[in-house]
Amino acid sequence: MDRLDAMRMLVASAEAGSLSAASRRLGVPLPTLSRRIADLEARLGARLLVRSSRGLVPTEAGAAYLVAARRILDDVEDAERAAAGEWRVPRGELVVTSPVVFGRLHVLPVTVAFLAAYPEIDVRLVLSDRNVGIVDEHIDVALRIGPLRDSALRAIHVGDVRRIAVASPDVLERDGVPLVPSDLASRPCIGFEGISADREWVFSTPDGE
Repeated sequence: MDRLDAMRMLVASAEAGSLSAASRRLGVPLPTLSRRIADLEARLGARLLVRSSRGLVPTEAGAAYLVAARRILDDVEDAERAAAGEWRVPRGELVVTSPVVFGRLHVLPVTVAFLAAYPEIDVRLVLSDRNVGIVDEHIDVALRIGPLRDSALRAIHVGDVRRIAVASPDVLERDGVPLVPSDLASRPCIGFEGISADREWVFSTPDGE
């Protein structure tokens, strides 16, 4: 029995939720697929898939085996691609997220140049002023502005962004020009949430104090 083929059939069946759907996906006759999975279960001495109201679901042993099978199949695919020289040209999908305005002004031009240099890579740019969940939303690179929250993720400082406080002429005419930061305490102020982890306005002198 070809173990790799049996693994592929088992993984496809678990993902499709039925043997018939898996056979159509793989282009394998249903009796062949059913027999291969039965042979695999017999060889392991354990039931890997069971039927439920939701279709085929893995047993406890099946769930553990599926994790290992997917890893093995991915490793084999990577090895074959490397041997064939496919990895000599970077390819795949790169998902990048950043704040909206910063992304449009700075990330998008860099992305265009990157795509010209690496045409085999697809870039998906997620522009959002909220901190998109890197793990939950499968983000590869996240550009953040301001102090980072505690995280086990790796962060690299790539530059500085200077933010300024502005006011409309009407507001300045009505309330006067603020001379020190404390003057803003009694003024109506508007801030953007989600761009920075720090919700306080921090001002510094030219000396950096």
